[in-house]
Amino acid sequence: MAAFRPDPPRPFGSATASTNGMPGLAPPVARLVAAFRRLPGIGPKSAQRLAYHMIRSPEHFAEELAGAVIGIKRQIVLCAVCTDITVTERPVCNVCADDRRDRTVICVVEEPLDVVAIERTRTYGGTYHVLHGVISPTNGIGPSDLKLRELMSRLHSPDSAVAEVIIATNPNLDGEATAMHLQRTIEPLGIAVTRIARGLPSGSDIEFADDATLAHALKSRSTL
Repeated sequence: MAAFRPDPPRPFGSATASTNGMPGLAPPVARLVAAFRRLPGIGPKSAQRLAYHMIRSPEHFAEELAGAVIGIKRQIVLCAVCTDITVTERPVCNVCADDRRDRTVICVVEEPLDVVAIERTRTYGGTYHVLHGVISPTNGIGPSDLKLRELMSRLHSPDSAVAEVIIATNPNLDGEATAMHLQRTIEPLGIAVTRIARGLPSGSDIEFADDATLAHALKSRSTL
């Protein structure tokens, strides 16, 4: 049962440096704004709105929020099988513990939220493996920084019945590099490696599609 590896926090300098650029704010408010700004997708304006919302909220709301944040850090671990997020009381996640799942198929995704997205479709009945990132040479992230060793251990296991690995990394440069590495590593084992289809989203117009998306849609065409 592996401990959950947190994302590195967004660099923000020292506490003093992070609050010096907020004239007019009381130090506790400035510290809270600085803390919110370290969250992904939160800019200065959003951070200030969140901080003042906390000020207006009842004290018990702040206590519940703080307790929830601390709780996930203390109670969240990685599934012993697929490395998805689970709780300390259950070393194996709900999907891996479900006997109704097809053990012959593994869908490899980048992050735990990708599992949530695929599960929402209610069309996939296999298992998963979460890499917790992608190969990104520009960011200094290589294969050894991902949960690839755990995946290969599953595939090499004498009890393994895996016949297909679906690569469901994002269709960008790093996602494609990761998919190619997985393909080269898994195919010699005699296991089929497939890639999720890429193309035009439902309800879109061809004239507004970018060149890469349209090219993938043409290459991934299927018989009606």
